[in-house]
Amino acid sequence: MSVSSSLLSCAGLAAGARFKRSLPIASVKLSIWVACILLGAFPANPIFAIEVPDVLDDPLSTKPTILKLGVILPDGTPIGCPAQVDLNLPLGLGEVIDLSLCNNPQIKQAWAAIKIQASALGEARSAYLPTASATYSPRQQSQVNYPQSPYNANSIANGRMGYANLTWRLFDFGGRAANRLSAKYLLEAALATHDASIQKAMAAAIQSYFDALTAIATAKAKTQAAGFARSAWEATVRREAKGVSANSDVLQAQTALANAQLASSRADGDYRKAQAALIFAMGLPANTKLMLQISDTRVQKRDFRDLNVWLEEAEFEHPAIKAAKAQLESAKEKVTAARAAGLPTLDFIGNFYQNGYPNQGVQPTNSNTTTVGATITIPIFEGFGTTYKIRGAQAQAEKAQADLEDNIRQILTDIVKSHADAASSLANLEFSQKLLEAATAAVESSMKRYDKGAADILELLTTQTALAGAQQERIRCVAEWRSARLRLLANAGVLGRSID
Repeated sequence: MSVSSSLLSCAGLAAGARFKRSLPIASVKLSIWVACILLGAFPANPIFAIEVPDVLDDPLSTKPTILKLGVILPDGTPIGCPAQVDLNLPLGLGEVIDLSLCNNPQIKQAWAAIKIQASALGEARSAYLPTASATYSPRQQSQVNYPQSPYNANSIANGRMGYANLTWRLFDFGGRAANRLSAKYLLEAALATHDASIQKAMAAAIQSYFDALTAIATAKAKTQAAGFARSAWEATVRREAKGVSANSDVLQAQTALANAQLASSRADGDYRKAQAALIFAMGLPANTKLMLQISDTRVQKRDFRDLNVWLEEAEFEHPAIKAAKAQLESAKEKVTAARAAGLPTLDFIGNFYQNGYPNQGVQPTNSNTTTVGATITIPIFEGFGTTYKIRGAQAQAEKAQADLEDNIRQILTDIVKSHADAASSLANLEFSQKLLEAATAAVESSMKRYDKGAADILELLTTQTALAGAQQERIRCVAEWRSARLRLLANAGVLGRSID
């Protein structure tokens, strides 16, 4: 049965209701209509909720677009939760970001804060609408006794009573407007805070992702170095067997192999710790098994713009700065609202009373009383409470101004530092690559020379040590570039899924 047919059935039941005389027919019909309205507005069956949307969900249109369409990252990509990720396949950066954003509790808190502030804005807007209330007693008996009377007279009245009240504030010296604007700015602050929470969670997840990739690269480099050391040791063993090498060369090669194996074992441990940090950042169980996609480093110089461009965009677009600005505007409006609270108000009032008045018994004769008029309320003295409310609101505005200045200074300072780090690490990438290529060629040459007896063990071990250092420098430079670029994007508030 659809909602419309259910409502028609309720209407037919209310129209054709017949009851015993002990129950007022009008009262029962009214109860049926109220029940039908509640069933229509708040359907218990989810199917009904889909067919007929709840008109009372957001009657004053306070929900922002983000609650209806979802979150869009600065690079234009949406966030879909729950994240559709197969953990049996190697994870890329996009999947890591999706899992992190969907499972981050701080983002969930910020999302709930948006709904709270949207509701607060609805309360502020509702102050412009009239309020109405009604009370109805379908059956009431009033008995009055006179114990001092010699005739022992009493008065008994039976009947029904009803009251209705309508109040509409017409003028209040800007108090409602200030509260509405304050709630509006707080909603904007909640939206910006949500964006800032996303940026923070993304920065942590991406940093953990890159740390894990760096740990993988380090472990592979250490394993490769251990392989070179084993090859050198095996070569010295062969040379010793042929009598062309001393036992001291074997011992030196064996020592170098042990050091390389120890470094490889430590690198494996560092990778496991980096993987655990990444799992935690994605909000997954601690025993989750992960595989990461290994790709070559791609340096996107197009994202490395002039420092002034970063500073200008951050000052106007950074979510933390936008939130601080909105909170400042809200604090200013609170000062206006505090002042208006101590000024006169003008209200339109209408009342209707049937057979009596509130908190009184039913009258012996039927009567209908209607009152219509305007009421002016003038606060005269409230013990200086309004004065101190104004002073407190002004102090809150001053604090909000200081918070804004502190946020701007801190964010711009971080951008300057991260921009300098990114410029330096970008230049180091090219030099580290050249160093790695030269060290690799030197090791290959030394191995060939050593096998032919043209080089000694010290030359071979020296070139292998140089290669291990060059590999570590390359990994370090790549990690520094990724970290500096990440900090720059995070400090500017423009992080997205396509960072690498």
